[in-house]
Amino acid sequence: MPKRHALLAVLLWSTVASAFKLSLRYLTPLQLLFYASLTSLIVFGILHSRGFSIRRQNLRSAYLGLFLVLYYTFLFSAYDMLPAQEAQALNYTWPLMLVLLSVPLLGKRPGIRVVIGLFIGFFGAFIVATRGNLRGLDFSNPAGVALALGSAVVWASYWVLNLKDERPLVEKTFWNFLFGSAYVFLALAFSGGFTLPPIKGLAGAVYVGLFEMGVTFLIWYRAIKDEMEFASNLVYLVPFLSLFFISLAVGERIEPSTVFGLCLIVGGILLGKSW
Repeated sequence: MPKRHALLAVLLWSTVASAFKLSLRYLTPLQLLFYASLTSLIVFGILHSRGFSIRRQNLRSAYLGLFLVLYYTFLFSAYDMLPAQEAQALNYTWPLMLVLLSVPLLGKRPGIRVVIGLFIGFFGAFIVATRGNLRGLDFSNPAGVALALGSAVVWASYWVLNLKDERPLVEKTFWNFLFGSAYVFLALAFSGGFTLPPIKGLAGAVYVGLFEMGVTFLIWYRAIKDEMEFASNLVYLVPFLSLFFISLAVGERIEPSTVFGLCLIVGGILLGKSW
């Protein structure tokens, strides 16, 4: 059963890049974020309802929710500007960003193996961003590339801050999305972005809220609790399976430079994994 949890989580996460891109055909990044985060808030609200309490510690979510909003705003904007295959590959550099942030935030010192892994991984990201045109330095969309890499930085920061938060998973996630949804609501209200969403866009946002932000995390935590090594190794299939779904559902032609660059990114992560 634990291995089934890991397989299910990996399969679900492999579909969300396609769901982002398809939903953004009908919604703006901010609209997608609002309806998806509202869906996730409802899910965690139901799960948290039995032990609901207002504690002073929950005020931490005031800034953690902001990190969530920044992350998904950057990520969805990157998907809006870039082909899905590029956005998801560049976003997957977040474990590399986590290593870099661990130096000033956690006081860790990278060894030579980790440094080599970082170099390989970021070189892979460079290949993806330029679509293999290394000499011409021709970035497909500089703003989109910056947002995709920026989302990786923000997610790595959120990951570090979340590690220091000792509240139960469901409780802190509920409060993070409560504050985050409020921030997105205010942003939409001031920007005049509230419109009746098309049914396909709303369905996509609900899917993202359930399987990117919501229940998949619970399935994943159950998997690593019971079968840590299997789940930790299996998760590296996600970006490659994502390419399959992007090709199938979105209709993108998968570029060889994306596959090669993604292999280098994952290889760099694995090289520094034991740090």
